[in-house]
This record gives sequence, structure tokens and C-alpha cells, in this order.
Amino acid sequence: MTDLSRADLHVSVSDPVATSMNFLNEVAGRYPDAISLAAGRPYDGFYSVTDIARYQQSYVDHLRAGGLDEAAVRRLLLQYGRTNGQLGALIARMLEVDEGIVVPPAAVMVTSGCQEAMVVVLRSLCAGPDDVVLVADPCYVGLTGAARILGVEVVPVPEGPGGLDPRTVADVAQRVRASGKRPRALYLVPNFSNPSGVSLPVPTRRLLLDTAAEQDLLLLEDDPYGLFGLDDEPRPTLKSLDTDGRVLYLGSFAKSVFPGARVGFLVADQAVVDEQGRRTLLAEEMSAVKSMLTVNTSPIAQAVIGGVLVESGGSLRAANRDKIAFYRTNLRTLLAALEEHFPGAGRGVRWNVPSGGFFAVVDVPFRADEKLLELSAEQFGVLWTPMSFFYADGGHHALRLSCSYLEAAEIAEGVRRLSRLVAEHA
Repeated sequence: MTDLSRADLHVSVSDPVATSMNFLNEVAGRYPDAISLAAGRPYDGFYSVTDIARYQQSYVDHLRAGGLDEAAVRRLLLQYGRTNGQLGALIARMLEVDEGIVVPPAAVMVTSGCQEAMVVVLRSLCAGPDDVVLVADPCYVGLTGAARILGVEVVPVPEGPGGLDPRTVADVAQRVRASGKRPRALYLVPNFSNPSGVSLPVPTRRLLLDTAAEQDLLLLEDDPYGLFGLDDEPRPTLKSLDTDGRVLYLGSFAKSVFPGARVGFLVADQAVVDEQGRRTLLAEEMSAVKSMLTVNTSPIAQAVIGGVLVESGGSLRAANRDKIAFYRTNLRTLLAALEEHFPGAGRGVRWNVPSGGFFAVVDVPFRADEKLLELSAEQFGVLWTPMSFFYADGGHHALRLSCSYLEAAEIAEGVRRLSRLVAEHA
């Protein structure tokens, strides 16, 4: 058999972040009785296999009510279909109802999970080796991993305690430009970010839009957690505040419906002008990239999501009332358990207090690395995620705790076990 040299494979094959995430999964597999405060996945208890057929039927009924005959319905569900998908009108309605975002259906691309949306956007916007993408640091590993696969350079923008500072964004963009490269876009999660849990204040969002215009940046707004605030305070998306066409909006149904559908979307309503002056929407131009990745997003999976949107009257907020309440309880449980087991932020332990989402970050007075994680699983029965996984270079004395996948009692017990680990190492 022919042997291949690992050195001859693309750098993304040995990406240290991907390797670290694989290690985390392996540790979880070796210690199945450990409580996982690492998994950022949604809670299993909301899902039933029988929902799949029901949602699909609701969508089929919707198509028939719209005047399609059986042959047309069959083609929509069982053939390849339109590259940008068939849910544009339903998603556009959902965005208007839930977020105050008004875009034409043609500006919506339905993707195979939000991960594909990231790849499509990065590949479409970064045309040459001098085009770079700025990212909030720490950053979701899916974006940095996609950039690594595509060979797109990523430049970190350090977050402060309140998230990104627009002045820091401007400084980094100017330094990139001074080096002879073009800062093309900035990726961020404004609502309850993964991994930091930080949510940008509304005045900061407005300033960030101003900075994007001044620095000629596009903003890649990823919003998987926006529904799950601890309260009902309005948190307008950057896209809803955008009057200059600076924001591309990335969305996912993984948390709000279920991950197994593997359906996400992107909104790109910016105009693209060719040499002859013809104008098209950016989403339509990007379809050429998507067609070479997945041809089209599974129509059967789209039917499941379509059924959810039909049944909920176009509002994911309405469809997620029970989930919103559950995740609020879980985050409050996590924060209360930290207060209980680390009173007065004792033993050199500090944590942030997110206003929603799935994650909190805990600073510890020792190195929180893979070696300690394995010991934590083996001897203390609790898993967490080293924050260093999410930084370009940093986060070595911090860990991310997730509260989405567990019952409240398990979260409390997980933090108790974590306190024993800290007591031994502090």
C-alpha cells in the first residue's frame, strides 16, 4: 500500500484547534460517567423522532395550499432543487416578525448548516491572498477552521470584558491596511457569544456599524443564541440596525429547532454591480460557490424546517417558548452554583455573568489545559472546555462552561465537582 506523508497534506488536516476538539470528544467517550459542562449542544429532551414526519407534512400542506399540484410538490421535495433553497420567503418572514429585519426572499440562501454559510461567505468575499478577515478574539472555532481550510488569513481583534470595542476594531483594521493587506470583513457573535458569553450593548452595536463604514468593512453577524436571553429585553441585531448594507447575517436552526436537520441560512442583500452596470444580489452571486459545495441543501431537511415555520406562524420566538424558559433556568442554575461553590470569588476564581445564551467563562489560578481536562474527567468526573481552544494565543488560565445540554441538577453537581478540582489545584 502507498504511504502518504502527513507533511504533504493541507495544514487544515493537522489544525491544532480541530485536534483539540477531537481530543475533547475522545475524553468524553473514555469517561462516559463524567458530567459534561463542555458540550454546547442543545438539550435532547425537546426532540422526538415523530416530529420529523409531522413538520414535513405541515410543509407539504402549506405547499398544496399555495396552489402546487402533486407533481410540483414531489419535485420540490425529491429533486435537486434551487441552489439557494426554497425557504427564502418563510425565512424572510421569520426575520421580519422576530428581528425587524426586512429583506427580499431572494437575498436568503438556505445552507447545509451555518458552517456552510461561513465557507460560502469567506470564499466569496476573500478574492485574493491579501484579503483578510478580522475576528473577535476569542472566536468560535467553526469560523477559524473554515478560514484555515480555505487559506484565508484571520486577524484577531481582542475582546474586552464588554465584548468588542469599535476603537480596537478600527486600530486593527488600520494596522492590517498599513501592512499592505485588505481587511475585508469582521466576524462576530453580538448576542451571548460562543465562547465568551458576552453580548454587545446597543450603543456599541451602533458605533460598530459606524466603524465598519469608516473602515470599509463588512460585518459577518452570526446569531445562533439571540433567542435565549435571560430576559425579554430587546437586543436588536446588527442587521436590523444596518442602513448602509454593511451586514451579512448568518443564522442557524440547530439551537431553535434541532441540529440533525443541518439547515442554516445567510442573508446577503448587498447589490453586486458588474462591468456592464448590471445589478444582482450578493446572495445570488454566492450561489455559484454553494453549487460547488453541496449542489443544494437537502429539500427533505428544508421541509422539516419549513413545517416548523408554518406551524409557528413564522415566529421562532413563538416556537421556542419552552426552550427559552429551559435555557434561562439552566444559565441561572450555573451562575448560582458558581456563587455557592466559590463564595466571594474565592480561591482566585472569577467568572463573567452573561445575560443569556449557553456559556460562561471561568478564570482559574492555574493552567487549564488538555492534561488537566483529562485529569478532571478521570478523577473528578467533570468535563469543561479550555478557553485556549478559542484564542489565537491566550486563554490559558480560563475555561468555558456550557449549561445547555444538561438538567439543572446535573449542572449544579458538575460545578460542585469542578470546585473539588479547583480546591486541589488552586
